[in-house]
Amino acid sequence: MEQLTIGKLAKQAHVNRETVRYYERRRLLPRASRSMSGYRVFPDDALRRLRFIRHAKVLGFSLNEIRELLTLRVNTIDTCDRVRERTEVKIADIERKIQALQHMNDALSDLVAACSRRGRTKDCPILDSLEANGWFEQYVGGHNG
Repeated sequence: MEQLTIGKLAKQAHVNRETVRYYERRRLLPRASRSMSGYRVFPDDALRRLRFIRHAKVLGFSLNEIRELLTLRVNTIDTCDRVRERTEVKIADIERKIQALQHMNDALSDLVAACSRRGRTKDCPILDSLEANGWFEQYVGGHNG
């Protein structure tokens, strides 16, 4: 089994060294052992784990969710079902975020349209609406989860 220094591990996983240290502190990666010369060394399976973490983050999983997924990687009969359930929850969360982003987009589009309709004045409908009471609730108050 190849031993990887933190620099080699970070380079092969396309992350920086601080990310490796952070994941180690968060117990997402096992603690590194020390070589005879004092270098921190990781087993080569740390690279696979680090790539797993990176890919899961790209898909929107939080570090706590990733920790759960890593725990579920043990071979049990219901592992896939449990991972699927967590993934379905993540999909629902993403759909809520998309809906919230769409509401923000609609609100900003309305503000830009109001700005375009105004005459040549020093007033700014966008700034005025951001200061107005009730504006936020009109657009996202019931949609912010």
